[in-house]
Amino acid sequence: VAQAKLTEMGYYDSLIDGVLSANTKQALINFQKDQNILETGELNSVTLTALGVSSDEQANSDLYLLAKLIYSEARGEIYTGQVAVGAVVLNRVDDAGFPNTLQGVIYQPWAFTALHDGQFNLEPNATAYQAAQDAISGWDPSYGSLYYYNPTTATSSWIFTRTTVVVIGNHVFAI
Repeated sequence: VAQAKLTEMGYYDSLIDGVLSANTKQALINFQKDQNILETGELNSVTLTALGVSSDEQANSDLYLLAKLIYSEARGEIYTGQVAVGAVVLNRVDDAGFPNTLQGVIYQPWAFTALHDGQFNLEPNATAYQAAQDAISGWDPSYGSLYYYNPTTATSSWIFTRTTVVVIGNHVFAI
């Protein structure tokens, strides 16, 4: 949402992908400077307000992206497993080793197979939206996991070195 607003205002001319990239941060700094806002390059509440983006719009955008990820990565899993996939994304947002926004985590290169095989383009169903809402509300059946994988389809041997926290349906959740 913020990148679209920055584009409309002439501050941003790169791909609108929801990632807080170097280009996006520079656009935010330029916008903040022109608005006499502390130049952080971050999407804080003052900057969102100045952009005309309500926190509700940002929250709805986050809910939609998380529902899309859950649907594309875990639509065949039991409900608890779908919530756990959403929780992993949110756990990454809170972990210093990953981007600090939901968009940054979801669009991090090669983080999620669904972004590369086209499944992320599918529209989420009501169950995926509810799972996303439950994860955003704090339910974490992954118990703080930062990774998940299906051991029968995973192709990267690296993932098998992670410590298993819990298995839900066909996914192993790990740290």
